[in-house]
Amino acid sequence: MRETRIAQASIFENYAEHEFGEQLKALSGLLDEHPDILMLLEKDLIDESVKPVGRSGLTVENIFRCLLLKQQLQISYDRLAFHLADSRSYRTFVRLADGLTPKKSSLQSTIRAIKPDTLEQAYKMLSVDWVEKGYLSTKLARVDSTVVKSNITAPSDSQLLNDSVRVLSRQLAKSREITGVKIRFTDKRRASKSLAFCIFNAKNAKKEVLYPDFLKLVQVVLRQVESALNQVIDKGAPGEATQNWINDVMHYRDLTLKVVDQTTRRVIEKQSVPSSEKIVSIFEPHTDIIVKGFRDTQYGHKVNLSSDKNGFITYFSIEEGNPSDKDIFMPVLQAYQDNFNCLPDTIVGDGGYASKDNVSKGRALGVKQVVFHKRVGISFHAMGVKRKTFERLRNFRAGVEGNISELKRAFGAGKATWKGHDGFKAFVWSSMISYNLVRLARLQVG
Repeated sequence: MRETRIAQASIFENYAEHEFGEQLKALSGLLDEHPDILMLLEKDLIDESVKPVGRSGLTVENIFRCLLLKQQLQISYDRLAFHLADSRSYRTFVRLADGLTPKKSSLQSTIRAIKPDTLEQAYKMLSVDWVEKGYLSTKLARVDSTVVKSNITAPSDSQLLNDSVRVLSRQLAKSREITGVKIRFTDKRRASKSLAFCIFNAKNAKKEVLYPDFLKLVQVVLRQVESALNQVIDKGAPGEATQNWINDVMHYRDLTLKVVDQTTRRVIEKQSVPSSEKIVSIFEPHTDIIVKGFRDTQYGHKVNLSSDKNGFITYFSIEEGNPSDKDIFMPVLQAYQDNFNCLPDTIVGDGGYASKDNVSKGRALGVKQVVFHKRVGISFHAMGVKRKTFERLRNFRAGVEGNISELKRAFGAGKATWKGHDGFKAFVWSSMISYNLVRLARLQVG
């Protein structure tokens, strides 16, 4: 059975005499101040039904520290396993027991077992404690939004159709091995790949001829899938493996039907399909289409955040869909009230948040100064500032761009590489926790 932490850690800490070694030592001290985080993680990492016999393996503390180390270094599980076997500083930080060298499969399975809601709670727990200790300031807040990309390529109708055929055909080919039922079907993967290639390289006139053929091919595959499902449901070996196969095939079948529908509407019927109805990946179907201003279209999820004067992230949320910045301004103030039991004296946001309604609601709650980078017809008096103060706060707001840049560049939040919607959120929240912890550790090191 997994333990929460080693009962008695070594009194000898072997950190390298290097700037990063000092940072790891300070970070370790910060984590020791919050053993309650390990209690949160226990529910995800400890299975109470497992008998407490045999070797316990990685502790909850080991796993959480491995997660933080991975996000700081932005490395693969394989490279993380190498560093933990090779580096005394990393082993000391993670607090690995003598003789324990986890493999990449063990690291991946344990780290990914931590749920995003648990990481969000850990982030809030740290934030509240640091506000009470004076590390984080709630007096002055700057707000901005950005996009964390999903780990997908730019979508196209032909590629989505090809992915659908490829995945469904692969499932049919694996049926005998998993369910015990051999499915006889005509493999269309090669023809699908050829059509997708031709469409990608063809001119528009040629594409209009090729797409109907591609849709007919996909319909053939869908009919084969329906027949296979009926066979497996009737004759498949009972058990979890068969049910998982059925669930996977039905999942990808439903996604394929959505792809066929949107391709027919867009390409054949020349309709404009709303972003909310589009699917851009059958592997990461949770992905939203985000267009910010006149910039390029991005595929991922919009995040909303605020930072204080020292660059700590004091508020963070992962949004669903593509809400207007105006609509996600007031939730920032509500979160301050809920988490810290106080409101900032001054809050300054990007011009996208600006509206007279947000100014009046913020001032009504008790915020002294509600300022936006662009005034959009809002008077200085309404925002609670004079012109000189407005210009100073506008310059202060620009600092949040640097915080976002560091979060993406140094902690990997530019693109979430973990699979699934929960994986996306867990990756982003782990980046957030690492960012704030490392920033505080750096300030303490000096």
